[in-house]
Amino acid sequence: MTRACCQLTRLGWVIGLFALSLNGLCAEETPVTQKQWLELQRQNELLQQQVRKQQQLIESLSQKVSSIQNGSLTRENEHAERNQETAPANKAGSFWGLGKVHLTGEGGLALFHSESKGPAPNAEFRLDEARLFIEAPIWKEVYLFSELNITTREDPDYHVQLGELYLDFENLSRFWNRDNQLNLRVGRFYIPFGEEYQTRYAIANPLISHSISDTWGVDEGVEIYGCIFKVQYALAVQNGGHPSWADYNIDKSIALRIGYDPARWLHVSASAMRTGALSVTGDGFSELWFGNGFIRSLGPAGTTKTFQANLLEADVNVHWSKGYLKGAGGYLKYDDDGTPDTQREVYYYYLEGLQRLIGNFYAAARWSQVLASKGFPVVGDGSWMDYFYGTPTQDLWRLSLGLGYRFSPNLLLKADYTFNQGKELGGEKRTHENMVAAEVAFKF
Repeated sequence: MTRACCQLTRLGWVIGLFALSLNGLCAEETPVTQKQWLELQRQNELLQQQVRKQQQLIESLSQKVSSIQNGSLTRENEHAERNQETAPANKAGSFWGLGKVHLTGEGGLALFHSESKGPAPNAEFRLDEARLFIEAPIWKEVYLFSELNITTREDPDYHVQLGELYLDFENLSRFWNRDNQLNLRVGRFYIPFGEEYQTRYAIANPLISHSISDTWGVDEGVEIYGCIFKVQYALAVQNGGHPSWADYNIDKSIALRIGYDPARWLHVSASAMRTGALSVTGDGFSELWFGNGFIRSLGPAGTTKTFQANLLEADVNVHWSKGYLKGAGGYLKYDDDGTPDTQREVYYYYLEGLQRLIGNFYAAARWSQVLASKGFPVVGDGSWMDYFYGTPTQDLWRLSLGLGYRFSPNLLLKADYTFNQGKELGGEKRTHENMVAAEVAFKF
C-alpha cells in the first residue's frame, strides 16, 4: 500500500509540474507543442499503470493470506499463485528449484483407530499420503505440471503412480488483449466437477475425513478454463473410463463448472457432468470416485454391455476473517443398457464449517449424507467387499468433529472423530464404523 501511495505522489508531482509549465508558457505566450503534450500524457499513463499493478498485487496477497487463515487454500489457488510468482522469473530465465524446474511436495503422517467394521480396527500408524509436484516452463506461457503419488489413502501401497500430468497453455486471451479469459489444459488432470476435491489433500483439508460422497477423479483429456466478466468457468472433455492407457468406448466424459463471486465474502458454483457410456468388460469402472469407490456396472453379469452416470451439483462458500461455512448438494442418476430395474437415483450433500479460536488454533465440523432409495455401492468407511461388490447402501451419514493448529501454511497438526451410521438395502443397519484419527500434514 505504501508503494502505491508513493506512485500516486509521483503522479501528483507530474500533474503539478505540468500545471506550472502551462502557467509559465501562458505568461510567455509560448504555446505547448503537441510533442510535449504527448510525452506528459505518456508519463501519466505509465504511472497509472504502475499504481494499478501495485493495487492488484496487494489484493492478491490479501486474498492469499485470507485463504491461509481460513484453512481453505485450494490446490488450484496454489497453482495460480505459483504461476503469478514464477512468471517474472521465467522472463529472467530462471526458476526456483533445479534450474528451471519447480519441485514441491506434500504429505501426511497419521494414526487411525476405527471400530470393528471400520478400516483400522487395530490402531494403525500410516503414511497417509506422499506426493511430489514438478512444474517447469516449456515455452513462453506454456508450462508442464506433473504429480507423482508415492502413496495415497485410496492406494496405500508404496509405489510411484502418476497423478496429474498436463501442459498448461496459459492466458491465450492475451492475443485479443484480455487477461485470463481463456486457458487450455491438455493431458491428465482433475475432473472439474464440484469443489470439494480442491481441498482434499491433507495440508488443505481442515479435517482428516472427507464427506460421504467425496466426488473426485483424475482423467485424460482437454480442458478450457478462465474468467469472463467475473464468471469463472471450466469445461473438460475426458475419456471417462478408469484405464489410463486405453478408452473402450467412443463416447466421452464431459464436465462443466461455472462459478461466481457476488460479494467478497460469498462464492457460488454449479457443476454438471456425464461419465459417458463406459464398457463393462473394457473400462470396468468410471474414472469418477464416489462414496469412496468408483462407479461400476450394476447389471447382472453378462446382461449389460455399457453403463453411465449423469451428475449435477451446486456449491456455496460463505467466508469471513476467522472462518467459513460451505456446503454442496448433488444428484446422481445411474443407467445402463440392461433392464430398467438397474436405474438408480442418488442424492447427496454436505455442510462444513471452520472457526479459528485463538491464534491459529481452530475447530471444524462436517455433516454429510448419501441417500439412494433403491440402493447404491457406497463404501464410506466400511469394507470394499461388503459394500462395493456386496450389499448396496440405502442411507449413510457421517459427522466429523475436529480440532487443529496450523503452525504455518506448510505445517498442520489436526485430529478428528468421525461418526458413521447408515442402512443397507433391505433395512439392515450399518454400524461399528466410527473412527478417531490424528495427523500431521506438511508441504515444502
